[in-house]
Amino acid sequence: MNGAHLRRNPWVVLSVLCVAVFLVVVDNTIVNVALPILSERLHASNAGLQWIVDGYSLPFAGLLLAGAEVADRYGRLRVMNSALVAFALWSVLAATSHSMTQLLVARALMGATAAFIFPATLSLVTVAFDDEAQRAKAFGIWGATAGVAIALGPVAGGYLLNHFWFGSIFLINLPVALAALALTWWHVGESRSPLLRRLDWSGLTLGTSGVTALVFAIIEAPSWGWLSPRVLGLGGVAVLLGAGFVVVERRQSDPLLDVRLFSRGPFSAGAIAIATSFFSLFGVIFYVTQYFQMVRGYSALSSGLHTLPFALVTMVTTPLAAVVALKAGARWVVGAGLVTMGTAMIWIASLSAHVAYVLPIVGAMSLFGVGFSLITPTSTAAVMGSLSPNQIGSGAAVNETTRELGGTLGVAVMGSLFASEFSRRVTENFRHLGLPRALQVDARGSMQAALSTIEHVSPQARPTASALVQDSFMSAFHHTTVVGGLVAIVVGVIVALWLPSSTLSRGGRSLVRGARG
Repeated sequence: MNGAHLRRNPWVVLSVLCVAVFLVVVDNTIVNVALPILSERLHASNAGLQWIVDGYSLPFAGLLLAGAEVADRYGRLRVMNSALVAFALWSVLAATSHSMTQLLVARALMGATAAFIFPATLSLVTVAFDDEAQRAKAFGIWGATAGVAIALGPVAGGYLLNHFWFGSIFLINLPVALAALALTWWHVGESRSPLLRRLDWSGLTLGTSGVTALVFAIIEAPSWGWLSPRVLGLGGVAVLLGAGFVVVERRQSDPLLDVRLFSRGPFSAGAIAIATSFFSLFGVIFYVTQYFQMVRGYSALSSGLHTLPFALVTMVTTPLAAVVALKAGARWVVGAGLVTMGTAMIWIASLSAHVAYVLPIVGAMSLFGVGFSLITPTSTAAVMGSLSPNQIGSGAAVNETTRELGGTLGVAVMGSLFASEFSRRVTENFRHLGLPRALQVDARGSMQAALSTIEHVSPQARPTASALVQDSFMSAFHHTTVVGGLVAIVVGVIVALWLPSSTLSRGGRSLVRGARG
């Protein structure tokens, strides 16, 4: 540890690092409101839209553990600032995209670079604070910054798209990254880990390749066929790579991911709860923003603003959830949170296309936010509080990786369920319109593609065709949301049975107090 940190105001250090945290996390969701525009401009299918989102979060998740190791070895400030420069450059590449290929490459590079920024910020926050109580509060603020960034991403993206072209949602990263660079260079001191570990290349390769194969199979399944040889083959490869990863990591003295931690009930239950909450959150945001624009006709900015009830409720109820967790224990709070999220999703699935916004939609989104708030600080406390001091670093890495993987799989799984149901309903609805077979196939690709095919229908039939497209979207919307809601409820019941009935441990209480404070 470098003593330079001790001569600096730790709260200033935290504030500066939160700028970098906000930058890399907001890119998880800022792109969602641009999906309809990107679908039109770049002719992206539903699978393409999923890759625009997961193309960032997949390498982000896959390289988080490696990013932490590299930062510990070569200097956290140096690695973070180098990654910030690269992140800004890749953002310019994304902003100037004229094809899906260029955009997906840029998004993947941005996600990979973010993996070397995010863990470094947490490590730098850790070494900036000597006092345990202050450090716990700092962790709470650090985590809240990430949560606010996720929630405000659609609003920020909507504002930019309402005033500028679609590339602005990426180009805005340039001044923020430069500001973060200047502030961290001036206010944050360098630090390294006193323990230098060998980088686990075999674990990194097996783990990242396995998750990539799984996500690739899920996203492409609607177009290839869920039981097609390619999908089944990729699924088999993912299983084999995953099994190989577990075997290799169990034999390593310094594993990239200590899989033995999952033998602890509280740790596993907390990690699964975190992954499921982000699975639901990213999945819902992925197509709710499309629903607001393509069905209700909102602008990008209006669409982002209409997601604010979730953000506001989350910010208000997270500290209250921490207080409840201290009294009732993680078991009931986390279980209730997942069941609440699932119930909110099923409520959303019952809403019609043009239902009133103020009570039904705001109510469902607020309930969804309450459930999410109950899970995040309490699950993190359960995960971290179950570890010994020398396992804290590995536990923190697992905690962040499960968040990103949960979000990645949420977009992949729920997005693919949506795409499959949409394709099926469009095929059924367009069969009797007399369109050429090629146009019927094109219409299955995305909502934007289906709307484009209406131009080939006679003027008298266009209102009917438009209603059929909307019906196809809402059918897919309802089907997917019900499935996602049931998953959250089932996992919530399992977690409530799995977590210990006692209240949080001392370490868990410290972290929850930090979230509350």
